[in-house]
Amino acid sequence: MPTAIVTGQPVPGSSLENDLRSLGFDVRAATDAAEAETLLAAVPADRRVALVDARFVGHVHALRLGLTDPRFDLAAVPGAVTAQPAARPALTRALARETSAGGGTAVAVDSVADRLVTALGTDGCEVHRPELGSLVAAVPADPQGRNEARQAVAAVDDEAIRLKSAVKSRDGFFTTFFISPYSRYIARWCARRGLTPNQVTTASLLTALIAAGCAATGTRGGFIAAGVLLIASFVLDCADGQLARYALKYSTLGAWLDATFDRAKEYAYYAGLALGAARGGDDVWALALGAMILQTCRHVVDFSFNEANHDAAANTSPTAALSDKLDSVGWTVWARRMIVLPIGERWAMIALLTAATTPRITFYVLLAGCAFAATYTTAGRVLRSLTRKAQRTDRAAQALADLADNGPVASRMAHLTRVRFGAPLLVALAGTAVLAVSLFSGRTWAPVAGAFVYAVTSGQALCRPLKGALDWLVPPLFRAAEYGTVLVLASKAGVNGALPAAFGLVAAVAYHHYDTVYRIRGNAGAPPAWLVRAVGGQEGRTLLVTLLAALLTAGQFKVALTVLAVIVALVVLVESIRFWVSAGAPAVHDEGEPA
Repeated sequence: MPTAIVTGQPVPGSSLENDLRSLGFDVRAATDAAEAETLLAAVPADRRVALVDARFVGHVHALRLGLTDPRFDLAAVPGAVTAQPAARPALTRALARETSAGGGTAVAVDSVADRLVTALGTDGCEVHRPELGSLVAAVPADPQGRNEARQAVAAVDDEAIRLKSAVKSRDGFFTTFFISPYSRYIARWCARRGLTPNQVTTASLLTALIAAGCAATGTRGGFIAAGVLLIASFVLDCADGQLARYALKYSTLGAWLDATFDRAKEYAYYAGLALGAARGGDDVWALALGAMILQTCRHVVDFSFNEANHDAAANTSPTAALSDKLDSVGWTVWARRMIVLPIGERWAMIALLTAATTPRITFYVLLAGCAFAATYTTAGRVLRSLTRKAQRTDRAAQALADLADNGPVASRMAHLTRVRFGAPLLVALAGTAVLAVSLFSGRTWAPVAGAFVYAVTSGQALCRPLKGALDWLVPPLFRAAEYGTVLVLASKAGVNGALPAAFGLVAAVAYHHYDTVYRIRGNAGAPPAWLVRAVGGQEGRTLLVTLLAALLTAGQFKVALTVLAVIVALVVLVESIRFWVSAGAPAVHDEGEPA
């Protein structure tokens, strides 16, 4: 249990101690800084601790924001400061200096907590200060100020603010106007019954899997039920994040579950639609796999661009300035958010088309919409990259290299080839072009030769740091090359079951790539090198699939794809679950797919 040390003389009629207990704190009182130092030393080192001025007047939610958010080691609001175990030594040192400076023998006019925040800042510690808006958090110096603060507290409904702040400030049109107005109340209902965001996330996954099962029936009733359940799953998907914000229950595991389950739900639904179409005599597995590849590559573009630029210096451009200007005009904000087809609009479209049309039409519209959105967002990011003079950091270059997912074959090729071919993106484009031409050449062994050239260029592309203006395109280019190879060769096999097996293989590999992204986002680093070697790296898998297609019959190739999918899925899932369940990474909260 966290401990709150209330410093100073008790104030008659104050509800502070009760408010702190309602937030889960064990409350102790200290008359001055010296006694606070003694009490602080007695608190076990593995517990969060907070120092709060006894004169504090404010909303309970202001205290909740300042003292309970697990994402920050140090946080403060006026009159209160908190430290998680990792930051306890810094707080202890600051309090010891405060005591030795003479603040421990009498209660100073200003707040001990506020003086500690100043001291921590002087020490170079980063102290999070949440935006309170109209919430009150103050340490009045006299009775009149106290009465005024209490009146300000009474004038603002902190529960209404808490409920409003549970909703993301930047979200899609469909989510903002058709889901969030009521999903926030579902989140509050869950919070009051002790449910966790991870439990709601799991409920959303199960609902989506049931929807996929309904779609797989191939009946009109099943398609209608699937559409309704997909929207219900999305409501729960919104509610889990809103519950995390409402209750400040953030975790590394929760962010990973939310992100990976979103992909699992959507891609399982694609498979359900394909199975349902097959029951009606229509084979749309190629469309389902194409939709999954396109959506995954869109996400990798998002991830790579953000990783390349989030800490870049001189990170401005005329294109970015124009984008910011458009964001100041009301109707353009919603139009641009809808054009990129974020998850809310996308799922609403899929649900409606499933209920009203056929799986084939659903996939045609989905592919067209995603292709347009991908073109729009990628073109905008390319323009930004070309018109800005950003200096990318070593960390950004390493993140892009990790996202590239090169394995032992590319590394060995790069080591053996002493000549460096050129700029990373140009080398990667050349290798991908050779691979693409070989896949459609019509000769049995041409794809193998093309994959070999591709493996060489993959290694060459990472011989230099990915710090070029457009080098963030290298990881999505590799994703498109690997996944596209599987799609083309499975389609050319012409045997029943090859495309579903290819769908399973791409799903397993995509999970590995999403897992890499969220490890990097959580500052946990890339997956271990042994895992990348074990699953072959992107170029190794591409080369292996082309070899299997050349050496085996169509039926054997289908079996080989299935076996490969199972092996990759088992290896990456076991390691991923082990890591995230035991991860010591700081708590994070993923705000979802970029709008």
